[in-house]
Amino acid sequence: MVSRLVEEKARAHGFRFRYCPELPLLPPPLWQRAGADSQPASAPSEATAYRHAPCVGVSLCAEMLPIADQFFVRPPFQKDDLDLEAAIANARPQLVEFLRHRPDWLLTTSQRFLPGTALKGLDSIADHREKVSVLLELLEEAGSATWKQFAQYLCMDCDLPLDLEILLISSTGEGSHSQQQELLVELALVLAEVCQCPQYLCVCIRWCGRRHRCSSSVSDEDVKKQRLGCGRRHRCSSSVSDEDVKKQRLDPAEKYRHLLIDYIRQRYGSRRAAGAAAQEQTEPLAFNQAFVNLVIRQSKAFRLKERTGKPQEDVAGAPEPEECADTAMQVSDLFRSVVPSGTTKVIFLFGKPGTGKTMLMHRICQKWAEGVLPQFLFTFLFEFRQLNLLKRNLTLKELLFDLFLQPEDSPDAVFQYLLENAWRTLIIFDGLDEFAADMDVSSSSKGGPTLTSHMSVFELFAGLCHGKLLPGCTVLVTSRPKRLPDFLLNTVDLLAEIWGFDHEKVEEYVSRYFHQHSFKEQAIAHLKSNNKLLNMCLIPALCYVVCICLEYLLLKHQMSVELPQTMTQFYIKMLLIFINKQQGECAGGEETQLNCNKKAILGLCDLALKGLEDKKVVFYVGDIPEHLKEFASLHGLLTVFEVKTSGTCPETGYAFVHLSLQEFFAALCLMVSKKVDKNYLKKKFSLKSKWTSKNEAKTEFMESFHIFLSGLSSKECRTFLMLLAEQDAGWVQDKQDAILQSLKKLAATHLTGPKVTELCHCTFETQDLKVAQHIGSLLNFKYEFKNFRLTPLDMSALVFVINSGQNLTHLDFSGCVMDIDCLEVLASCKNVEHLSFRSRRCGDDFVAALSKSLQGMGSLKKLELTGGSITAKGMTNLVQASSQCLQLEEINLQDNRIRDPEVKRMMDLFSRMEKLKKIDLSNNSLSLNIVLILAKEVIACQNATELRVRKDTVMIYFSGPFGKVPRSLDLKWEENKEHVIPTRHVKLCLQDRSLSSQHAKEIVAILQSCPCLSEVDLSGNKLGDEGCSCLLESLPWISISKQLDLSQNRLSVNGICSLLKSVNTCQKMMEVQVSLCHETAVLRFTEDREFASLPPREEPMSSTDDQQYGEENQTPTASKKIRLTDSHFQAGDLEKLCAVLKECSSISELDLSNNYLGDEGLLQLFQLLPNWKMLSSLKLNDNQISLKSVFFLAQSLSTLEHIKTMNLSLGHTQVVHLTFWERIRVRSTSRWRSSFLAHPKHVAKGRCFCLRDCRVGPEDMTRLCQILAQCPQLTEIALSGNSLSDQSIERLLSFLPYLCHLTLLSIRSNTFSPRCSVLLINSINLCERIRMVEVRSNENAFLHLGESTRSQKTSCRLTDCAIGQGQIDELCRVLEQHGWLAEVDFSRNQLGDEGLRCLLDHLRQVPITCSLNLSHNRISQDGVLHLINAFATSGNTTEVQVSLCSKATLIIKLTSRDHPRKILRLSECNFQPEHLEKLCLLLEKCTGLTEYISSNNNVTVQAAERLLHSLRKNLSPLKISIEEPWVCKESVTNLLELAVQACGNITEITICKDKTLFQLGVRFPHCLEKVESVVSRLNLYKPEIKHACFCQRVCEKCAQLEELRWSHVELHNDEAEMLVRILLPLPELKKFGLTSSSIMPTGIDYLITGLQNCQAIEELNLGHMKLSSAAITKLVLALREMPSLKRLILNHNSIGNDGCSRLAGTLRNMHYMEEINLSHNQIGDPGLINLAAVLLEMENLKRIDLSGNSPSPAGGEKLMEALAYCKRIEELLLSRNVFGDRTAVKLALCLPHMTNLKILHLQNNNIGPAGGMELARALVSCGLLEEISLSENDLGEGSIHALSEGLPCLEHLQKIDLKLCGITDDASKSLSHGFRQCPSMEEIMLSWNALGDRGAQELASALPGMEKLKMLDLEKNQIGACGATKLAEELAKCPEIQFIRLWDNPVPKGLAENLTSQDPRLCFSFY
Repeated sequence: MVSRLVEEKARAHGFRFRYCPELPLLPPPLWQRAGADSQPASAPSEATAYRHAPCVGVSLCAEMLPIADQFFVRPPFQKDDLDLEAAIANARPQLVEFLRHRPDWLLTTSQRFLPGTALKGLDSIADHREKVSVLLELLEEAGSATWKQFAQYLCMDCDLPLDLEILLISSTGEGSHSQQQELLVELALVLAEVCQCPQYLCVCIRWCGRRHRCSSSVSDEDVKKQRLGCGRRHRCSSSVSDEDVKKQRLDPAEKYRHLLIDYIRQRYGSRRAAGAAAQEQTEPLAFNQAFVNLVIRQSKAFRLKERTGKPQEDVAGAPEPEECADTAMQVSDLFRSVVPSGTTKVIFLFGKPGTGKTMLMHRICQKWAEGVLPQFLFTFLFEFRQLNLLKRNLTLKELLFDLFLQPEDSPDAVFQYLLENAWRTLIIFDGLDEFAADMDVSSSSKGGPTLTSHMSVFELFAGLCHGKLLPGCTVLVTSRPKRLPDFLLNTVDLLAEIWGFDHEKVEEYVSRYFHQHSFKEQAIAHLKSNNKLLNMCLIPALCYVVCICLEYLLLKHQMSVELPQTMTQFYIKMLLIFINKQQGECAGGEETQLNCNKKAILGLCDLALKGLEDKKVVFYVGDIPEHLKEFASLHGLLTVFEVKTSGTCPETGYAFVHLSLQEFFAALCLMVSKKVDKNYLKKKFSLKSKWTSKNEAKTEFMESFHIFLSGLSSKECRTFLMLLAEQDAGWVQDKQDAILQSLKKLAATHLTGPKVTELCHCTFETQDLKVAQHIGSLLNFKYEFKNFRLTPLDMSALVFVINSGQNLTHLDFSGCVMDIDCLEVLASCKNVEHLSFRSRRCGDDFVAALSKSLQGMGSLKKLELTGGSITAKGMTNLVQASSQCLQLEEINLQDNRIRDPEVKRMMDLFSRMEKLKKIDLSNNSLSLNIVLILAKEVIACQNATELRVRKDTVMIYFSGPFGKVPRSLDLKWEENKEHVIPTRHVKLCLQDRSLSSQHAKEIVAILQSCPCLSEVDLSGNKLGDEGCSCLLESLPWISISKQLDLSQNRLSVNGICSLLKSVNTCQKMMEVQVSLCHETAVLRFTEDREFASLPPREEPMSSTDDQQYGEENQTPTASKKIRLTDSHFQAGDLEKLCAVLKECSSISELDLSNNYLGDEGLLQLFQLLPNWKMLSSLKLNDNQISLKSVFFLAQSLSTLEHIKTMNLSLGHTQVVHLTFWERIRVRSTSRWRSSFLAHPKHVAKGRCFCLRDCRVGPEDMTRLCQILAQCPQLTEIALSGNSLSDQSIERLLSFLPYLCHLTLLSIRSNTFSPRCSVLLINSINLCERIRMVEVRSNENAFLHLGESTRSQKTSCRLTDCAIGQGQIDELCRVLEQHGWLAEVDFSRNQLGDEGLRCLLDHLRQVPITCSLNLSHNRISQDGVLHLINAFATSGNTTEVQVSLCSKATLIIKLTSRDHPRKILRLSECNFQPEHLEKLCLLLEKCTGLTEYISSNNNVTVQAAERLLHSLRKNLSPLKISIEEPWVCKESVTNLLELAVQACGNITEITICKDKTLFQLGVRFPHCLEKVESVVSRLNLYKPEIKHACFCQRVCEKCAQLEELRWSHVELHNDEAEMLVRILLPLPELKKFGLTSSSIMPTGIDYLITGLQNCQAIEELNLGHMKLSSAAITKLVLALREMPSLKRLILNHNSIGNDGCSRLAGTLRNMHYMEEINLSHNQIGDPGLINLAAVLLEMENLKRIDLSGNSPSPAGGEKLMEALAYCKRIEELLLSRNVFGDRTAVKLALCLPHMTNLKILHLQNNNIGPAGGMELARALVSCGLLEEISLSENDLGEGSIHALSEGLPCLEHLQKIDLKLCGITDDASKSLSHGFRQCPSMEEIMLSWNALGDRGAQELASALPGMEKLKMLDLEKNQIGACGATKLAEELAKCPEIQFIRLWDNPVPKGLAENLTSQDPRLCFSFY
């Protein structure tokens, strides 16, 4: 009976029945006593009872295992990657723990299943746990069959814990877990019933994971333990009835689990798939093909914490930087570490759209339901798109039960069970990117969540992830990239990316898709042959779409298949195919079917767009019209599903089958909707807003929207859109163009890598080559991609953009995850010039794949593979491949693992690459031996030029395409010494590589093998004295042309001595720089080829005669520079050094600074000076000398006449710097021997003594002056910071008469008392050679001395010295003693009104000619009036200039003889009415006044009338100027009324309202009319009579009017009439100007007509009057009536070519014309050529201005030819015409004919080096030139040099403008030399150039030679501290210079302020 029942049950479940012959059938249990109700006496333990019971008829292995294993064997179950690996992984931790106590048993057992070779080495593993783990790995790797046998053997042989045995059984794969459970439950029931043994039931049910109460006798504690899953066994009473057992076999939790499994199977499992199979043809987008495993890559979750602050596109979901290499993983790996730890595990999966995230989640649920994931008892799946629909808060229980599945009964018990078994619960949240709610943790409810708390979906989600709800569960989250919230950054335990398919899986999927078709192989072959399609299929969703299209086309056209090229085109094709499939072929073609279904398609478009705008992806029944439901369901475009928002009845929801499909229809809606115009379309093209949006939730549903919009803008989609929109091609193209224009604009912004990729995808979708080319050019030809994954599809889009352009690009991939397939795509990129990879993922395999792609990249010049894992093997393969890429110039392999490369082979390959320039092997841990071998090979490689090694830095440089020489490994000096001249220069740098003296000989051998070394750097090693000496001894036989660096090699004083000796032995040595403290030792050599081919070293000859002969025939001795600083020599060391230095007779520069020499050491060194006959500079700074040495050094100026300058300082930093004159060399009778005269070559240039920061008392000063007085040719003494007292200065000044050659004495940074200032001024009475005394700020004084002649002018400047009234008397006495001076400057003192009065009193007593500056002396209005009174009453005051504003100007000019001019200038004096009244009274007394200028002095109109009445003169003319704000407000009539108030006859009326200027010229007759009577008469008349009288008055007063100039006035009709009728006809009018004024069009015509009456006019100015060509036509008529016209000014009008031509015709007859100004008139070639024809006849023309017009070079040439005939031309102004070089060359040919030319302006004329050179050479012929402007022309260095050479010929040149000419330091020397020889130069403008410190120093040196220079403009250059300091030093010698502009130069702010305080003429500010 048992056999029959068991066999029937087994066969019903598909098992095979198997007997165990060694065991009998089951009898009743032996332990049951007679009597059915009695209890068992001694029941065996549950672990062993059923295995060893002798009477059991079935083998009960491992507690009911024989029921499945001995009796029934299920056919093998086909498993995927979720099954076996997951089961083994779950069993491993417990299995290792169990077997670590039985290692020997495991090793013996393993020998049965594994070969002996696999077990070698295990004995060496001492740790039992490790040994067990290794053995289990070997068994697992041996295959599933081996593992099953081992697991079965283990279960049979060992007493395993129950739960471990269950896991092992699962790992053997004998049927699915759920099927085994079902079968065993049934079998248990049969056995329990037949055998009357309830224990079978308990054991089996427990094994199946189910807990039951077996009888009432089972305690509650046992039940609790069973529910908690304990491994203990419990006795079940035999008294339990069979009926009770059946009723209690399933508890609520188990029922719910069964219910959950069935629900998931129905929804996601095979039952659903089976049910859907029938609908396969009607639901084409159900993705119901066989599932193909996806490619998943695991990342390091902890890296997310470091990216919290990064932009969103670089954070959420983006892969980590390269050090966190992704690893491939299976789905089972996601749950491998699920253990009962009580800690929640969060798994985050992200993937791009269409990679199969949702399908994978369904697959996981399906596999769980099939029992593949036994570690989970419960699984829940939630989709965020449905969770978005919730409007209420939920508890956790409601979330799990109401929204997923309700238990049938006892929900509280089920929920409690879930809480207790949380670690076995999996909760999946799919589509986090679609979650529309705010995910801000701060906005969530305060306090921790509880099980009963009602929370939002987000709070529930966050609580689960943080482990606050259901702690210990596993949470699996999926999302598109860029969507990882901040609150998950520190929570995610495992981060992985779903890549989709690789090529193998694409082939597998396609094979399954076409498995029923005969053309399966054809479809696969078609995809393989098309890389673009193949790469598109790597995205599973697109792969499915491609398959649909391919299937349709293959079915229709077996032989010819043309698939779409873009994703958008595929979606369009797919839509058409779906319609065609349902409608059938009989329904017509695609166009017909599209028209039939147009309404439904447009309805779907509207639905999709509205959903995206409302962030809605789930629609209810009411959202969709019925016809749309029918259409979408028929064609599989919408999915239907249940929507649960509560525990009540679920609703029906609809959604597009994929979010990308909704985006496609939404984009299509925008393109075909008539309601959408171009502006709205541009607004909705949301790519830019998507990139710049701070809130990512705004665009979470728009991932592919912009791509579809771009795709729909392609030409290929135009017909489809026209049909759908029912519009013409123009309408559709307008919309498409709007998208394309938006794309172009996006490329102009700064984009990161992900954005560039998106933009390239959009561009690829357009398939528009012009757009791609434009976008590529705007991306600046450099593409940077950092820390995100690139797919082959991304690469295809990128390559499309790059290949579309003509420009070469730079691709930079840093830390990017990249498929090998990407490299295949990259191989087709033809326009890549620079390719860079930086990632640890780049290993040998990556390099191997890349090597295959390199040959296709024909433009590649630079390749970088840094920060990778490339080994020597990979490098060899790469170099082998690179050697075929002959265009490569640079290879960078930094930071890899190339430890032992094949150096010889590598260099062989490199030598073949003709264009190679650089190889970088840094940070590859190369050994010292490899480095030395590399050095030998680099020297042997003839195209290698440099090896640079420093620590881990290793770089090799090559000569590139130049200097190709065959490689020779055995190249020796001896073999090539006769005929080889080195054709290359090799630099060898071996720094910080621990080279010791043991390596010295090897290094020498390497260096000697190369005859062409330029630099050798061995610094940072350990050569020591011995190693360096070995190297130095060999120097004569080592060819080094530049320098040898032995720094940081542990040298001592002895080593330094050896190094200095080499100065004599090695003739090539030019400079030695040594410092013991800084461990510096550098030797520099001459590049003279005379030393380049010395013979090899031989034994020295002993013959004295030969030696003497050798001396006489030696090469000339080169000068040497020795810098031996910072070495702190002791006394004994100094003796050694002096002995060595004494032999170095060829020293030119010696620097022994900072060596503690002291006074004695300095004296000792000076004894060697006679031996150093070539010495030019000696530095002994910071050697602790005293004042004693100062006197000694000063004395040496007398004893050593070849000393040029002596600069001494005893301050904090001591300075001793001597320079020497070059001494004359006389050639002896010997061939090369030289000797020197005892006197300097240039003694006439003078000498300089400078002493700083040394306290000098009166006695010390006396001694110093006595010494200096004996010094011949001493021209300059500079004393700074010496704390000189009044007595010391007095003694110094007393020696001035004895310093007969002195030209400058400067005392700086020395506080002067008021008495001392007077002493300094009094020096003019002590020494008659003084020409200027200048004292500034009581701190700096300068005495300039000249020749002893009384005719020379003497000046005195005492500024900012706090001089007050008390010192004025004493100063005046000193000045009167000398006879006053030409210039006295007392500005910035404290004179006040009283001091001014006192000074004026002194001035009255002495008739002098002097300019007196009293600015900034606190003068008030009363003081000004007192000055005016003195001015009015004094006959010797010719001019007074006063301003009381911030400028505070007060200048008085006096003369000792009568002067015809008497000028008074008053500005901003803020006069009050009482002051103005006094002023008028004073002016009445000033009858000799010739010019009165008043500016902004509060003079009202009434005060002006009073002023005009006061200004009366006798005979000579008077000019009156008034500038006040009311001038611009008054009308012309009112101003004329004011003018007639003046006394005398008016000769000039000037009104400039822009300058608020009213100016009159007045000539006084012999008798004046009483103005008052005239005014009173006018007031009596009526208005009309008054106007007539006014006009008559104007005629009378202006009868002698000669000049009439009005500017910026507004002429009304009556004023214009007065101008034309009264003023213009005046017979004496010679100059008329009306500029920038407003006048009616009729008024301008009236005016021009009136000009015909101006027959005597000589100057006509109508500039800025907007005269058109028509107005010129009328003006021409007027000009013909002006026979005396000399100056015609019509600038800034709109004359044009026609007007110019008309003017030219008139000018032909105007023979007196001297000036023509037609600048800025839009005149082109026609007008200019006509004007040029007239110029040929204008012999009197002196000035022509044609600036700012628009001629071409051809027109310019015609003009220049004509100007050559203008012999009297003096000013030629042609700026801003862009003439170019052709015109410049023509002008250069004409300049010799313009002998009277004085001013030449050619600013901004596009003159280059060619034209500039010719112009510069021609300027020398213009000897009268006074001003040149060549600014804003890129003249080039050659032109500047040529100009500099010609400057000495321009004796009259006063101003030169070379702004913005690209002048650099290289041209500064010649330019400075030229300036120095321009005796009249006053102004130099060199701003906005590239002059640096060197250029500034050259210019500074030239300043003292330019005696008339007033201004030097050096703004906006590159002058630093050194240049500015030098300028300040030389400026002190130039009293005539007014200022030097240095704004916007890189001078430190503190230094600039310091220099300005010392000399205010240095201007660093903008103003």
